[in-house]
Amino acid sequence: MLFDIGRSTVAGRAALTVRGELDLATAPQLEAAAEELMSTSPQGFVIDLSPTQFLDSSGARTLMVLARSARQAGIELHVLVPRTNRPVRLPIDLLDLGAAVPVVASASEIGTSVAREDAGT
Repeated sequence: MLFDIGRSTVAGRAALTVRGELDLATAPQLEAAAEELMSTSPQGFVIDLSPTQFLDSSGARTLMVLARSARQAGIELHVLVPRTNRPVRLPIDLLDLGAAVPVVASASEIGTSVAREDAGT
């Protein structure tokens, strides 16, 4: 499968949707796309790994780096990985990545406060 990062909206927030394999070869592309998005100073954004087919340690490290960068910039980041996506969820769970990266299983777990603030309400 080819690797692709698409821009969309999840739970009213800007999102980067990762398709394909997030690994040593593709993790730098996600990091660059997320840094570009963070440079626009959003209140929050989502990295959607729902359609991602594989995650290796390089991809996991990139998620940790991005979570740290977002925290330092005051940007709320969520990483969306449904429990049904076993090829990606398993390494996240085994590495206890949720301790360092805000991982959610569904868009409904993402609060709406940022979306309301972005809308000016």
